[in-house]
Amino acid sequence: MRHRCRWVGTDPLYVAYHDTEWGTPVQDDRKLFEFLVLEGAQAGLSWLTILRKRPFYRTAFEDFDPARVALYDGAKIQELLSGTGIVRNRRKVEAAVQNAQAVCRIQQELGSLGEYLWRFVGGRPIRNAWKRAEEVPTRTEASTRMSAELKKRGFVFVGPTICYAFMQATGMVNDHTVDCFRHAEL
Repeated sequence: MRHRCRWVGTDPLYVAYHDTEWGTPVQDDRKLFEFLVLEGAQAGLSWLTILRKRPFYRTAFEDFDPARVALYDGAKIQELLSGTGIVRNRRKVEAAVQNAQAVCRIQQELGSLGEYLWRFVGGRPIRNAWKRAEEVPTRTEASTRMSAELKKRGFVFVGPTICYAFMQATGMVNDHTVDCFRHAEL
């Protein structure tokens, strides 16, 4: 039997996410933007709730194309808020649009969101060796720096805790516990 991180539980969607995605290094700008949106949407909710809504987010935000989302206006935001598939929180939906605009500015200035974000971990994943889930921090110096820099660039819903969850999800840090089969794979 495979050992997994204790937080996974038994929900098949959660298991699949853990086994194939969480902690896998991501460089693709769209995928990184997707995780920024989803981590912001998750604030105050369970990650499983967001995973269940993920297909609706992909449709609502045009497969997370930041150039297209950056053009959303008040009417489009209202349309999204009147639907049922995504979290209907005005601040979170507006944050997705504002963050898309910030992503576009980074891409114009630096060429790639991925290159910019991976600088916060020196371009390579930080490999931790936690024995128990309780040891895993909710924020770090790197996530605090990332949060501050993203805010300076106009991003919102990117506090240090959200940034750390984002870093975990996108493989910037390997926070699988050492007894989890994914720790060694990554």
